[in-house]
Amino acid sequence: MTPMKFRPLTFGVTRVTLRDGAPGVHYLQADQALEPYPERMTDRLRHWAQTVPGRSFVARRIKLADGSLGDWRHVSYGETWQTARNIAQGLIERGLSAERPVVILSENSIEHALLSLGCLIAGVPFVQTSPAYSLISTDYEKLRHVIRTVTPGMLFASDAARYGKALQAVASEDMEVVLLEGELAGRPSTSFAALAATAETPAVDAAMAATGPDTITKFLFTSGSTKLPKAVINTQRMWCANQQQMAQSMPVLTEAPPVLVDWLPWNHTFGGNHNVGMVLYHGGTLYIDDGKPTPALMHETLRNLREIAPTVYFNVPTGFEAIALAMKTDSQLRKTLLSQVRMFFYAGASLAQPVWDSLYESEELEIGERIVMATGLGMTESGPFGLYVTSPNVQAGDLGVPTPGMQVKLVDLQGKTEIRYRGPNITPGYWRAPQETAEAFDEEGFFCSGDAVKWIDETDIHKGLKFDGRIAEDFKLATGTFVSVGPLRARITAAGAPYIQDVVLTGINLKEVGAMVFPTPAVRRLSGLPAGTSMHDVLDSPPVLAHFQQVLNELAKTATGSANRIARLCLLADPPTIERGEVTDKGSINQRAVLTHRADTVNKLHADELHYILKPQA
Repeated sequence: MTPMKFRPLTFGVTRVTLRDGAPGVHYLQADQALEPYPERMTDRLRHWAQTVPGRSFVARRIKLADGSLGDWRHVSYGETWQTARNIAQGLIERGLSAERPVVILSENSIEHALLSLGCLIAGVPFVQTSPAYSLISTDYEKLRHVIRTVTPGMLFASDAARYGKALQAVASEDMEVVLLEGELAGRPSTSFAALAATAETPAVDAAMAATGPDTITKFLFTSGSTKLPKAVINTQRMWCANQQQMAQSMPVLTEAPPVLVDWLPWNHTFGGNHNVGMVLYHGGTLYIDDGKPTPALMHETLRNLREIAPTVYFNVPTGFEAIALAMKTDSQLRKTLLSQVRMFFYAGASLAQPVWDSLYESEELEIGERIVMATGLGMTESGPFGLYVTSPNVQAGDLGVPTPGMQVKLVDLQGKTEIRYRGPNITPGYWRAPQETAEAFDEEGFFCSGDAVKWIDETDIHKGLKFDGRIAEDFKLATGTFVSVGPLRARITAAGAPYIQDVVLTGINLKEVGAMVFPTPAVRRLSGLPAGTSMHDVLDSPPVLAHFQQVLNELAKTATGSANRIARLCLLADPPTIERGEVTDKGSINQRAVLTHRADTVNKLHADELHYILKPQA
């Protein structure tokens, strides 16, 4: 069989070293050392402002009066540096600090970026919160928790009309409110323009010089699956070391200034640390994508990708699925997106093989070769970059090998192997949470990730590791048999593609494994029903039920026992919600939150009390 041709891509780490520790413990690391890196990310911003001041750092489409989006507004490195210094002066004058940081409520924007960089220069941590905490939540519980945890001195939001209620609910009198647009009724606020117009003084250079590797850059909150979110401390060392680790693992980043077209939210480490940091570190350009992999907003992402050619492209599986579908018929999308891109990269969930195959088909049609679909493993506490694949022949679930400078500890635990991290990219802990911090690290100082892994090929450790689920998600049936949730969810999603968005497994302390399926919008086409039909009726339609019955039957043929046999399945018409923590801003499902909030559905599924319950047929 002729090997498939890929667009050339160098893999920086292809060999590892492994040593044994105590029984059931092994240590794994890259065979190359971490090279020197800057003390602070602002060193890189200053470098690019001095050497390529006219190069565009960030761009975003201008919002027109009718709400539509127009041409791109660009801000250069020179403009960014000067405006960020002005903002830094304003923060210094206000006496803000780690004890009184800046909380940002809004979505990705040019002003959001400028304020963040002003904070970096001034040595004042910033806190990027999920816009959903302000715009979707009705009780503002998570936003109040953020405010209580970090005690900010300043709150920033893009406009009073959208964020006013949240600000009025959480802002105390000693918190200054900064707004890009509008004013709040009954309380004073500062315009972003006024903050950005503060005249800098020598205090700015003094403040930046006072920052160093241990300076806190930001607090990033975890998703909070079972408890309220924790504030992960991010330092200059973490961010800079992680960017150097990425550069050595992904040499493509060093070959030319990266161009990104990116929607990933900055309140998540993937978008805010990984991607924004990548652009800053290498002097690239970030096009802020106001689209999102949802039916209502995906058209904007596709529009941007028809116009702007990224050099590397990052997304979650649902985004790649929509792009794969569009590329089948959209020649302009294929032409632009595939013209310069050297690497695709997905994270957040498993990418179904049919999506992979569809992307490859379009790539071969357009450019005569495939684009490497890379991936890895990381988390907020690891900066996030931790593991990265070692070859173009990536399979669903592959994670790869550790990045240089980070040591991995593999620990046999509950019949699985947990991966733990130690290195300069690992957080020192959680802000104002000493007990949670102590519980997160083992006796050797390794961060306990809760992720389970196993070897891609036990005969060749240099191929690295693959994902084996989240240990905390796994559960036992009443028989005492463990159910490995992650791999089983991936099997179901792949078997039901392109009609399964995600799956939540049920059956804790019961006799059988059940599955609650969140379908994709594609089921509407499958049903054959007219547009506007309710999702409940769509899921009750004979074509949809017949399809999922067939999926269930096929899965049953390959099941080897009760732990991986889906004995009952139901389709959920109501999508997971951000407000209840069932899904994150970037689309990752939260298994525990879904089980908690839909406990009645779980009970009825296993009691045969739902309207439609599918079971395997012989």
